[in-house]
Amino acid sequence: MSQTFDLPDLKRRMQGALATLKHELGGLRTGRASASLLEPIHVEAYGQSTPLNQVATISVPEPRLLSVQVWDKGLVSAVDKAIRDSNLGLTPTVEGQTLRIRTPELNEQRRKELVKVAHKYAEDARVSVRHVRRDGLDVLKKLLKDHAIPEDDEKRHESEVQKATDEAVREIDAVLAQKEKEILQV
Repeated sequence: MSQTFDLPDLKRRMQGALATLKHELGGLRTGRASASLLEPIHVEAYGQSTPLNQVATISVPEPRLLSVQVWDKGLVSAVDKAIRDSNLGLTPTVEGQTLRIRTPELNEQRRKELVKVAHKYAEDARVSVRHVRRDGLDVLKKLLKDHAIPEDDEKRHESEVQKATDEAVREIDAVLAQKEKEILQV
């Protein structure tokens, strides 16, 4: 199978990392409880890591309260543990198969915790973009080694991949700065 260099596909994959970051940051609500706050959480269920929304129903009965209705009674403790270990600063109260989660007031310490979580999400996105860059550069090296492209083209494509990477990282940093400003706003 012969490989081809596809810069638009690499850019699309980098934009996918940015879209994922925006989605994850959308879950970091600054004032109200939101079901999307729990979306990044995965639960160890049935021997594998499963998204929380595939083992429970998440609802928002009050502005500062989340309710998680677990479908399988045996998974209640796993869901509780996953939420506590999520670095979101949430502490669920278990009532049968329902977990109630009061969202804490956004004091200065809580805002700083949310900023740290946002930075972690942004770093994960940067790593994803770098993986895409590495994949593109690997394809170029293989094409050069197989004499499928001349060295000049390989160098030109390398710089195009680097420009696309730099642009994606700039966008990630801009999105992070915007979210950080939103979180720290009093």
